Amino acid sequence: MAKNDKKKRNWRDKYRFSVINDTTFEEVWRVRLTQYNAFLLISALVLFLIGSTVALMAFTNLREFIPGYPDVTMRRNILMSAIRLDSLERELTLRDNYFANLNAIIAGKEPAGLFSLQDSSGDYNSIVFPSSPDDSALRARVENEEKYNLMLASASAETEYNLAGLHFFPPVKGIISSRFDERTRHFGTDIVARPKSSVAAVLDGTVIFTGWTMETGYVIQIQHPNDIVSIYKHNASLLKETGDLVRAGEPVSIIGDSGEMYTSGPHLHFEIWYKGSPLDPEKHILF
Repeated sequence: MAKNDKKKRNWRDKYRFSVINDTTFEEVWRVRLTQYNAFLLISALVLFLIGSTVALMAFTNLREFIPGYPDVTMRRNILMSAIRLDSLERELTLRDNYFANLNAIIAGKEPAGLFSLQDSSGDYNSIVFPSSPDDSALRARVENEEKYNLMLASASAETEYNLAGLHFFPPVKGIISSRFDERTRHFGTDIVARPKSSVAAVLDGTVIFTGWTMETGYVIQIQHPNDIVSIYKHNASLLKETGDLVRAGEPVSIIGDSGEMYTSGPHLHFEIWYKGSPLDPEKHILF
């Protein structure tokens, strides 16, 4: 018991630390501490030193002196590499979509971008459209009025599509540098025009593809009525995005020479596809 009491007394005992002038023996500075206060003071000092070191390393450039820590140049290179990798993945996705749409067009099918998933939240089979007496009376009156109308026969004939009666808007005015040739698998017409000329849509339609390929640069494809698809290649930039509705004569891109293959200067490679088969644009458009 005496030893424990002595230890407790030592823990509570006060100690004096003083600084004395060696010549005059005058006490210059002194401090009185117990062992408990000394422990708290040392702990606070250690925590302060650790916090200051962490703050200097986290918020100043001193962290660059740590062995193995990347400097500003290395971090910039890592960030640019990540951005280039994301861009490369996007370009590969666009290229795959382009080839998939092209294969679908050649096979006479609709491009994948035109399909939409059906909303499965509702039961469409149970929908009933009731007919009202007013609707039936109006339908009977219209049928009776149009019974002897001679325009019905011509309207039915117009439903059968005829390319000869369709007016294509010229995509760009210029000089033809390469003509359509199925033997060499050149399924379009190359037109040389003034730099930065705008390329127009030949018919009303919907943009089904916009992207970039290594061979043909910036490409835009437009789906028109009656299974017609027009394709514009080697553009300098695109003015429309996939899903946009365009009118005949509306600018869709800027002429250029993008792409690493099949180009020797600013020009437009223009194609027309009808039901999966290529058409000679010169037979339908006056450039």
